Amino acid sequence: MSKSQEIKVADRTIGAGAPVFVIGEMSGNHNGDLDRALRIVDAVAAGGATALKIQTYTADTLTIDVDTEPFRVKGDHGLWGGRNLYSLYQEAHTPWDWHRPIFDRARERGLIPFSTPFDPTAVAFLENLGVDLYKTASAEIIDLPLMREIARTGKPMVVSTGMATLAEIDAAVNAIRGAGNSQIVLLACTAAYPARPEEARLGNIAVLREAFDLPVGLSDHTPGVGVAVAATGLGAVAIEKHVTLDRADGGVDSEFSLNPDELATLVTAAEQARLGVRSGVAFGPTDEERAVLALRRSLYVVADVAAGDEVTAANVRSIRPAGGLAPDEFSAVEGRRFSRDVSRGTPLTWDVL
Repeated sequence: MSKSQEIKVADRTIGAGAPVFVIGEMSGNHNGDLDRALRIVDAVAAGGATALKIQTYTADTLTIDVDTEPFRVKGDHGLWGGRNLYSLYQEAHTPWDWHRPIFDRARERGLIPFSTPFDPTAVAFLENLGVDLYKTASAEIIDLPLMREIARTGKPMVVSTGMATLAEIDAAVNAIRGAGNSQIVLLACTAAYPARPEEARLGNIAVLREAFDLPVGLSDHTPGVGVAVAATGLGAVAIEKHVTLDRADGGVDSEFSLNPDELATLVTAAEQARLGVRSGVAFGPTDEERAVLALRRSLYVVADVAAGDEVTAANVRSIRPAGGLAPDEFSAVEGRRFSRDVSRGTPLTWDVL
């Protein structure tokens, strides 16, 4: 791993040598209730995540209030089909006066709070809140002026790449670097809500890491934790998942969000996957396995015998534990005679024959 594949954020590191940087994304799961938003922060912290992310926009900074066909979500969309963009963003946005209490609660709980800004006014607002990190959404990757605006803050940037071609990703990375910022984490992503596991394209993780020499993670909208854990096994150093208090409560993002207990499972399983992969390749017993070596099978006397008795399958067997001759030696000792009396439970060794 090159040094460029490691990013410092506050007191944490995003990189292959560090624990998985797990981001709990609140998005619209607050359902318009600040108390619920704060309880989501608590749940994200209790689940062991590293960071809490929200989104900073208003309906007016994302679109305009027009209800013609281009301003509606395509009708066949599973969650938001036919919805007017302006009304959808009004429902889903996090009020800007909630940001400070949400960030304060996150910091109290040991989380790194940050956000996705969608225009320069959001960047300026977040700078006043002292964020340590920025995220850019998949759909904004082609907004190179916005990329440069965020880059000029000098803060690390997490860049989602859903829908993007390699050329578009390259243009965004170059725009950020051109603005003087090299602290970039790319997130492989399928920008479908929800996404199917078979659409996850986890092979993109290695391609992005190789192509851009940057740390790479996953922004995951598939159900459950399986895809995210698999991504960690493939080298993803950060995982972003939407989190809600209970999917049964509904909301614009609930269908592809994790419940708190699922988030806790993800945090544990992702770190286990990371450590398992980093264990490398080696054969022979580990330090922990050495105690189990004593449980290997070997040849034992399983019936009391007297001097002169023949070794037979009735009085010598391959059993646990170790200590006797190897099981494959039975053909070499069968029919030989015992040189002395031997009691049941004695390992068969050459000196008793």
